Amino acid sequence: MHRMPTLRVAEDGSGCGAWSCRSGPVLSRRRLLELSGFGLGTISLALLMQEEGLLAHEGENRPLDLRPRSGHFPARANAVVMFVQNGGPSQMELFDPKPELNRLDGKRHSIKVEMFQLGSERNVLLGTPFRFLPCGECGMELSDLLPHLATVADDIALVRSMHTDAFNHHPGQLIMNTGVPMFGRPSIGAWLTYGLGSESENLPGYVVLTAGRGTSGGATLWTSGFLPTSFQGVLFRNQGEPVLNLYNPPGLSPEMQRASLDAIQQLNARRQRLLGDPQIEARMASYELAFRMQSAAPELIDLSDETEATLEAYGVNRPDDPDHGYRGGGQGVFRTFATNCLLARRLVERGVRFVNLYHASWDHHSNLNPELAFNCRLADQPVAALVKDLKARGLLESTLVVFASEFGRTPLGENRGGREANTGRDHHPYAFSIWLAGGGVRGGQVIGKTDEIGWGVVEDPVHVNDLHATLLHLFGLDHLRLTYRFQGRDFRLTDVGGKIVHKLLA
Repeated sequence: MHRMPTLRVAEDGSGCGAWSCRSGPVLSRRRLLELSGFGLGTISLALLMQEEGLLAHEGENRPLDLRPRSGHFPARANAVVMFVQNGGPSQMELFDPKPELNRLDGKRHSIKVEMFQLGSERNVLLGTPFRFLPCGECGMELSDLLPHLATVADDIALVRSMHTDAFNHHPGQLIMNTGVPMFGRPSIGAWLTYGLGSESENLPGYVVLTAGRGTSGGATLWTSGFLPTSFQGVLFRNQGEPVLNLYNPPGLSPEMQRASLDAIQQLNARRQRLLGDPQIEARMASYELAFRMQSAAPELIDLSDETEATLEAYGVNRPDDPDHGYRGGGQGVFRTFATNCLLARRLVERGVRFVNLYHASWDHHSNLNPELAFNCRLADQPVAALVKDLKARGLLESTLVVFASEFGRTPLGENRGGREANTGRDHHPYAFSIWLAGGGVRGGQVIGKTDEIGWGVVEDPVHVNDLHATLLHLFGLDHLRLTYRFQGRDFRLTDVGGKIVHKLLA
């Protein structure tokens, strides 16, 4: 599937260029003679292996721009809105009812845990005061903290059997966003736009919106990694200048900017022809996109064409909650989060392929009940409104909505030193819950099961790599075939694992 690079010698004697998915490296004659010190037989062997298809190059032979392209097979989804609620929402309070945990509330347990617990002799099980009610025609049980989500229960697929490999925030966020707990790997949004491009001409293929505290992982969560930078997430703001430094300085007219940009692009094109460096081509595409975004991005965040009914449904103009000082809050966070949800629909309408919405923090080591209730008041209404809005506009069938986090919380109360009462829960990678809707997902169902107290998965385990494999499948991409060669290895989003969760598919 990879086109082999050719060995080229620079006519002007310039140095060695970069490996490219479009052309081979440029070698000076001097560098070629230096390489011969390793033996001309070695070079001959390399060329022979190229001809036989045994040497692959860095990257795939695919366009480096964002033009839309077909996947490996027909897709069910065309765009995705992925919520990542950083910190780890407590599934025992929201998605996974545990009557036995409530019955054992305050009892000691012998489970050994990794994080801040002081020892198994102090492990105390923690029940919840929140009630779970059957919702929709499917009868899905959801917490009474989520009255708005309850109204779309028949559209969502709830996965109660998620598990991951990391028990701290940044590694866990890296796994959920990039498939592995390490820096430098492309995010799922980058992989998806690399594989399929974008249908938007004037906006990035991958847009990021944030609310609340900053994420532990920051920009490492929406990076393009070793993929060309054309595919990285672009951080948008929902007021003021949509993208920092997007507008022209005073005195620079559009005509002057266009002329300057044309001159820069000509120089870049000349350099790209010489070196065959894909990063130069990516830079050229970024300049052009930025020029088009100067008119498209301000129009995107201008909500004056939205009806009052739509703004009210999302809760855009809700006043600040009196408890906005909680760790998931801050001045204006209700409006910010609701606006981000509405912008996600507007971005999908404009052809953007992948929209990430981050909110932090759901990291409730203490003060769990009031702060989780605050976060639900913040998120429940606009998230449910987005699902309803997409459905009403005929977009939900082709738009996948994912509500996820890096992990969940333990069934034990937090017993860190200096705290008499257990008022929170610790990090828990062994079992947590997420949900999906639209985009080829069969709604109105619950997948997976945890044990009686919610410590571990006992039915239909779903690893994060399985989730990623399934997401790519919904977009017509085979996770085993969507690869990129880097440093001599074919990398993929699902690393060395991943299997499709067929129960999720409609």
